[in-house]
Amino acid sequence: MQDKPVTLAAVTGAHGVAGEVRLKLFGEGVDALKLHTSFNEGALTLRKIRSDNKGGAIARFAEVSDRGAAEKLRGTTLTVNRADLPALEEGEYYHADLVGLAVVTDAGDPVGTVANMLNYGATDLVEIEKPDAKRFLVPMTEQAVLRWDATMLVISGDFAED
Repeated sequence: MQDKPVTLAAVTGAHGVAGEVRLKLFGEGVDALKLHTSFNEGALTLRKIRSDNKGGAIARFAEVSDRGAAEKLRGTTLTVNRADLPALEEGEYYHADLVGLAVVTDAGDPVGTVANMLNYGATDLVEIEKPDAKRFLVPMTEQAVLRWDATMLVISGDFAED
């Protein structure tokens, strides 16, 4: 859908003194990140990664040799090219493909844009920003999100906020 890089994780800080970093994961967990050895167009080369047993990960990059260098990475996002991700099956999506899409109701009424995709454990949630900058959440279920393509996401009018 899009050619822009896809963000899989973000560095939240250093871990220990040997240059390891803590990661906040945006994908399907540590195993999904292990599929990639290079991030940010080759700027970071993954050497090791393991779960932190809290939903994140601890990683070591070839280019980072001490705690100071690891601290400098705080806030850095880890991206890969969209082409390096597995192909999607029918009904699957990458969050990055939905963020920024126009949102309309099944009656064609404009609602806003997809501002973010969230997941607190049960199902993905679409965060929609209305023209007045107010935001609301819609579950990514068949009842709420009827369809999407490269240009728009269609939600049931029952889930649109006034």
